[in-house]
Amino acid sequence: QVQLVESGGALVQAGGSLRLSCAASGGTVSFYTMAWFRQAPGKAREFVAHIGGSTSYADSVKGRFTISRDNAKNTVYLQMNSLKPEDTAVYYCAARPRGATYDYNYWGRGTQVTVSS
Repeated sequence: QVQLVESGGALVQAGGSLRLSCAASGGTVSFYTMAWFRQAPGKAREFVAHIGGSTSYADSVKGRFTISRDNAKNTVYLQMNSLKPEDTAVYYCAARPRGATYDYNYWGRGTQVTVSS
């Protein structure tokens, strides 16, 4: 059973940067496709980025956010630069086995990111 714990969320001004971390236990991140999702108040949860054999980003964050993985620390990161108020959301880490086509089946509890204008 993979357990994911996010950290790094904070209140930051527009234009600032944050790095979110997702620490995994019970599984090795290199064996999983790891992803970040976010959910803003009153909105549906949306995909932000994933990393497996390659990386992929939502158009809204492309060029500003970078997902990375540290296998030695069994941790996935989301570096967020040039933050905008519309990036305000709870950010969730998710995982599914590499090659799986079903929905992500492991989720963290989320970390709050608030971007002030």
